[in-house]
Amino acid sequence: MSQNREAPAYQEYAAAWMARIPYRTMSMQERGLLWSMRNECWVNLRLPARHDLLAKVLGVTEQLIDDSLPAVIAYFKEADGAIFCPELEDYRKYLEEIREAKVTGGKRGAAITNGKKKNGKNLTDKGDSANPTTDPSGMPTTKPQLSRQVKSGSLVKLSQVQTSQTQSLEKEESHDAWLTEYEAASNQGSAIV
Repeated sequence: MSQNREAPAYQEYAAAWMARIPYRTMSMQERGLLWSMRNECWVNLRLPARHDLLAKVLGVTEQLIDDSLPAVIAYFKEADGAIFCPELEDYRKYLEEIREAKVTGGKRGAAITNGKKKNGKNLTDKGDSANPTTDPSGMPTTKPQLSRQVKSGSLVKLSQVQTSQTQSLEKEESHDAWLTEYEAASNQGSAIV
């Protein structure tokens, strides 16, 4: 289900901004204007280029705009009476391309899956009676017959714990023979003394 919503945030790296000399030489007032304008451009795409309207949108005085805008306007572009941030527009386009690629990939995967279900085919189903057939859910309905003979035991692989227990039981059987011989030899030795 697609939400068709705008991206709620953009990613920023503080170190990248702090390393820029033009940013470092700005006053706190200029930095505040820069971030306010960038955030407004992210949410509303454009800001009015007229200083009086820009001041109203940002909730500051027109004097602050007149004093601080020359230091921050290098991060923006002006067209058709509006200010926008090319960097944020590029980032928005990048996010949209990622979203479209995911949508396309999801549709392609769904088409493949739905095509398999529609045709009722399983990758292992070749029409051979020795291979399992599938029901509409794609699950095998019969187990394949093994053509080889198994000497003894289960085809299920034992866990490490089960394997060590089985090995110790086998060792006990071999010890029984040794123990019988030992006891017989001990009994003969005690009879001699």
